[in-house]
Formats: sequence, C-alpha cells, structure tokens
Amino acid sequence: MNPKENLDKLGLTLPGVTTPGGSYVSVNIRGNIAYIAIQFPISNGKNFYQGRLGSELLTEEGYKAMELCALNVLSHVDHKIGFDSVVGLNHIDAYFQAVDNWDESPIVVNGASDVFLKVLEEKGKHSRAIFGVDKLPRNFSVGLTASFTIKTT
Repeated sequence: MNPKENLDKLGLTLPGVTTPGGSYVSVNIRGNIAYIAIQFPISNGKNFYQGRLGSELLTEEGYKAMELCALNVLSHVDHKIGFDSVVGLNHIDAYFQAVDNWDESPIVVNGASDVFLKVLEEKGKHSRAIFGVDKLPRNFSVGLTASFTIKTT
C-alpha cells in the first residue's frame, strides 16, 4: 500500500492541514489510537459546500464535500502521524445538516468511505456512524471524525 501513489492515481491532492477552530488539538494520540478532530470541507483555508443537503446542495455535492473531509483527515495523518505508522482506520463518525425530507446520507458518507478504501486499501476498512444534526459550524453541510490504530515506537 502506498497512499501517496494511490492519491496520484486517483487524481486527488491532500489539502493543507487545517487548524482547530477552538481550544483543542486536531490529532490526539492515546496509546496506539489516533483520534482526528472533526474535519469540514475546507481546502487551503477556503470553505466549501455550505448549506443544507436537499435544498442548497444536491446529494452529489454532499458526496464531494465528504470526500474533501476525508482528504483533510488524511492530510492530518500524513503530516502528524505518517502513513507508514497506520495500522488501520477504525471508525468514522459523519455529521450532516439537511432538510427534513432528505434521506440520502449513506450515499453522501460514501464520499469519505470510498476515499479511505481507495487510498488506504485494506487498511481503510472501517465501521461508521451517521448523524443528522440541526446545525454545523459555519453552515457546513457535513463534518467527519476518524480514529486510527497506529504503530507505537
């Protein structure tokens, strides 16, 4: 597995590492588990995919938004842990804001799952949970957290 080569083959680029929006760290390592704080569809300081799914944004846009969140997670892994230290992705929690009658969240969250599986291959297999919320910061349509098992020295 070579995540950087896989990214190149997919035509994907890791965005610059995002900075926390509050009093917390973006990567918290406890033992051999790395927790990645919530990532939003931000690329190099610019906000994308803001609004509610099912009104301002289409499901396809939500998929792309979640893909960008996953790339932000991988950017943190690359810069703060290193892909060589990853044993595997454990679990993701996906958050979305949508209109009441919209019900396509699994399709949207596949945007993140597909990135992890294609880039990390076997190490990208994971469980997930999906949460509809009333509001996300800065009116983002989606957000994503992740945990990884990592090698310890």
